[in-house]
Amino acid sequence: MSLRALLPRGYLFTVLGIAVGVAGLVALGAMAERISRFIEGGDRFVLGQISVAGEGMGMGAGFTAGGLLRSAKIAEIARVPGVAAVQPQVMLPLRTSTSQFLTLTQELVLGLDLSVPMPNRNYQVLPVRAGRFLESGDRGVAVVGADFAASRRLRVGSALTLDGATFKVVGTLDKTLTAPDRFAFVAIDDARDLWLRRDPLLVQVFGAGTLGRADLNSGAAVGWRPGEDPDALARRIQSTVGGVNVTIPGELSRLLRESTAFFSALLFGIGALGLVIGGLSLSNTVTAAVFERILQNAVDLKSENDLTV
Repeated sequence: MSLRALLPRGYLFTVLGIAVGVAGLVALGAMAERISRFIEGGDRFVLGQISVAGEGMGMGAGFTAGGLLRSAKIAEIARVPGVAAVQPQVMLPLRTSTSQFLTLTQELVLGLDLSVPMPNRNYQVLPVRAGRFLESGDRGVAVVGADFAASRRLRVGSALTLDGATFKVVGTLDKTLTAPDRFAFVAIDDARDLWLRRDPLLVQVFGAGTLGRADLNSGAAVGWRPGEDPDALARRIQSTVGGVNVTIPGELSRLLRESTAFFSALLFGIGALGLVIGGLSLSNTVTAAVFERILQNAVDLKSENDLTV
């Protein structure tokens, strides 16, 4: 008996449809896993430090998207009881047309004050896959995150152009499954130069002598002493230092977890709908096959009876 005789009409098409559906479910599962791991990595990142930015909306970007954070404010933050370290930073969106609000998928240029150790408790040392990380005294060099490097095919020794300035890539990072994967890290003085290139108003204020280079910070990462409650310390900074935006690590973590729950529910709903459609398609095929077989048997039986008569 041929294979065609064993398979009812339309069966192969349905099998192909089910196969596509199963492949889609597998892809959705992988996507859900990646999103969950990405949010978990972001959760670990934000729980490792207190992010502080200048009040208002400036060229800064990232977790606080703030304006100018002057050196005097950084000194005030450092004097708050419970603060262990304050690292001035300059965060600039790679593309100025993109939103400056919180997003873990945004590509950023992050300038670090290398005279201060990384205050993030969970990422005190970022994992370097090739080359090295930034060192004190570096100028004109960059370290790029895994996704940032992959999208531009960058490796150690490559040239990276940012706002007309060329940087030599001295290191690429391993995947962290969180925000640093899409960062380009440079020395803070290089980031300040990029900021001045972008913001004509800032250039005017800086040229008038009312600002020094040490005042050109979009934010700071704050570390806490052992035994200190980071949320309580963040609120203490918020209440004692005026003119700053303070991100409460626990609150930001809650927002990230809520995002995870939303995406998980969405993907689960899509998967459940796919299962229902696939099940209905399969049951329809089986029912059609059974009725077709019954009808064929009835026709065969009638033909035999006619021949007997």
